[in-house]
Amino acid sequence: MHLLFRALTGVLAAGVLAGALTPGAEAAEADPPGRGLTTQEAIDWKPCSKDASAECGTLRLPVDWARPSGEKFDLAVARRKATDPDRRVGVLLVNPGGPGASGVDFAVGDATSYFSADIQEKFDIIGFDPRGVGRSQPVKCSQKLLNQRPSPYPRNQAEFDQLAEFNRTLREDCRRHSGPVFDHADTLSVVRDMDAIRRSLGEKKINYFGHSYGTLIGEQYAEQYGDRIRTMALTANIDHSLGAREFLVSSAATAEDSFHQFVKWCESTSSCALHGRDVTAVWDNLLARADRGEIHDPESPDQVLTANAIAFTAFKEYFYGPDWDELATYVAELDAQEPKERRPSQQPQPGTSQGAEQQTIAEPFYAVFCQDWRFRPKDYREFAGLTTAELRAAPHMRGAPRTHAAVAGCVGWPDEVNNPQHRLRITEAPKILMLHSLHDPANNYAWATNVHRQTRRTTVLVPYEGAGHSVYGRSDCTRDAVDDYLTELKIPSAGSRCGPAAMN
Repeated sequence: MHLLFRALTGVLAAGVLAGALTPGAEAAEADPPGRGLTTQEAIDWKPCSKDASAECGTLRLPVDWARPSGEKFDLAVARRKATDPDRRVGVLLVNPGGPGASGVDFAVGDATSYFSADIQEKFDIIGFDPRGVGRSQPVKCSQKLLNQRPSPYPRNQAEFDQLAEFNRTLREDCRRHSGPVFDHADTLSVVRDMDAIRRSLGEKKINYFGHSYGTLIGEQYAEQYGDRIRTMALTANIDHSLGAREFLVSSAATAEDSFHQFVKWCESTSSCALHGRDVTAVWDNLLARADRGEIHDPESPDQVLTANAIAFTAFKEYFYGPDWDELATYVAELDAQEPKERRPSQQPQPGTSQGAEQQTIAEPFYAVFCQDWRFRPKDYREFAGLTTAELRAAPHMRGAPRTHAAVAGCVGWPDEVNNPQHRLRITEAPKILMLHSLHDPANNYAWATNVHRQTRRTTVLVPYEGAGHSVYGRSDCTRDAVDDYLTELKIPSAGSRCGPAAMN
């Protein structure tokens, strides 16, 4: 399996209780006819198996919201009750991103270290696994077939056709292993699931915190159900109005920007493992050596590392933090490798393990992404034009490390898209708080400004003037902006900004 795809897909990813919750009359009155479940079910809560201080349960929902009486699936939900019931404000639904990240795991395992004590005291924190993810009827695909995935960088029309054919074969394999939820894994369906959670909890209005791809859930919830929001905080925002070229070029440009942030840090920091050297030249030479097959994975010496695999590792493992010190060490160690005789990469051979035909793994990313975005390059010429544009925007990072593979994974899919891109149209929501790093490696700051322009009367944008993908816990300024808004409805004043935190 191609290393870039392996890295991408590796990053991307209940019970019955003694007292069932019954939706309150207030919540029922908030739902106009025809916009809700025909029969509202409550969540039965039980202590979570991994942490009994949190509660877990499931909510049975339609696979296809256009056919609410049709086939159902179980949506996994977790709850951490407000630690100070006397100060409780309401529920805070959360989504940590992806697509493919588990909201249940976040609520059970991460929420107590992620959110401030004030948030935990005042809100029931509600996490859920979006349909097709985690414990919510996960999308699964054949491991044997995934091991045969071709490079996302076709070199001619024949290789482009092979990529398209593979994607079609993989799509049918995943549909067969996953059932009908595969065809309804789009974010708009998730939004409808989220409102069903609200009704099941008996809440007239919700609070919501979404990060990265979770911001798309929030944005589209605000479009569909804006009057059911008390507060909504979005960090590392997604712009769902972009075409393929804009999407790839802006993704490449922000990755390249993070590379230059790393170079600046290393030049001014004596502890950097590359300090005193021409960092850009070292990096470019390293990728050139990787192109010649001279760089090997330190943990698997028989495995040749491609330039794209090295760039993706830097992007995902070190830019997101960011952790410049560890990145410098990683680059220095690879650069120090002695030239070796080039040997064929030892890739897993399909069908060599007993029962490989039946083995499946969770693979929700493309089921979501390719139904949320109408990215369908028709031929090699069009795809090569996109690749050239992203390479021009990011010559040192070799284009967009993450989104190139995402777009390549949709080649050959049907043209019909459940949730195609569009400009945001939010008419009934209260003020929504947006935070975004100026030097976010994955989601270009321009995405946030564009979303803000589309929703200027509804959104307030607070830039964080530093690097990294996560924003909330970056500094007292970013945390307080979110906390004061969620708890007290305090909107930051126009022009508010948060300065950069100290870098390691």
